[in-house]
Amino acid sequence: MDIRERDFQDEFVFQTSRSGGPGGQNVNKVSSKVELRFRVADSALLNDDEKSIIIEKLSNKINKSGELVIVSQTDRSQLKNKEIVIEKFYLLIIKVLTPRKKRLKTKPTRASVEKRLESKRDQATLKANRKVINP
Repeated sequence: MDIRERDFQDEFVFQTSRSGGPGGQNVNKVSSKVELRFRVADSALLNDDEKSIIIEKLSNKINKSGELVIVSQTDRSQLKNKEIVIEKFYLLIIKVLTPRKKRLKTKPTRASVEKRLESKRDQATLKANRKVINP
C-alpha cells in the first residue's frame, strides 16, 4: 500500500507556538508555528521494516523520546503551516522508504578508450616538442 493512502492523522500530535522572524506585532500575538510530532515506534500503520528504516535514516530528526519532529513557520497562518508540515511528513517518509536504484557497472566503449589514448598521445607530443634541444 502506498504511503499517501495511509491515514496517519490519528497518530500526529501537533504543537503550536509563536513563530520567529519578521511579521510585526502579529508575530507576538499569534501562535502560527506548527510542530508535528510522530512516534515512529508506536505507529500502527508502519510495519517493523519500515519503522527500522525510518529510525535509521531520520535519526537526526528523531528526538530522545522517539518522536519524529517536523516544523513549519513559513506562513503567517497556523492552518497553512499545519498543511505544510503534513505535506513535509509525507514527502519525507516517501523519500526514505523508496529503495535506491542499484548502480549497474559499465565498461567504457572501445571508441571512448581509443579517443582517450589518442588525446594522451597528442598531449605527450605537444609537451615533447616544448623541450629545448641542445646541440
